[in-house]
Amino acid sequence: MTVVMSMSWAGVSPEQYDMVRDTVGWDEVAPAGGEMHVAWFDGQGLHVVDVWESEEAFQTFLAQRLAPAIEKAGIEGAPDTDFNPLHRRFVAPGVTGAA
Repeated sequence: MTVVMSMSWAGVSPEQYDMVRDTVGWDEVAPAGGEMHVAWFDGQGLHVVDVWESEEAFQTFLAQRLAPAIEKAGIEGAPDTDFNPLHRRFVAPGVTGAA
């Protein structure tokens, strides 16, 4: 079942996020089952919304690729994470790739 994963991680900086992204290399080798990723920062830290083909696909990515990169970046604690079934998805015509 396709799921939406929302995550908030207090205290994570843009520099740490970029270090994780570079270590994992998801722009070059997309994670199996990952369909969409959006990230932003506010005064509290990192926020992410992903779409995954299943929660299990995310958990596999976390265990195999993401967790080691998080540790390498020195990110401590744990995020608040929530998974919910995807009801509907819309992607505007012409929208592709990373920003």
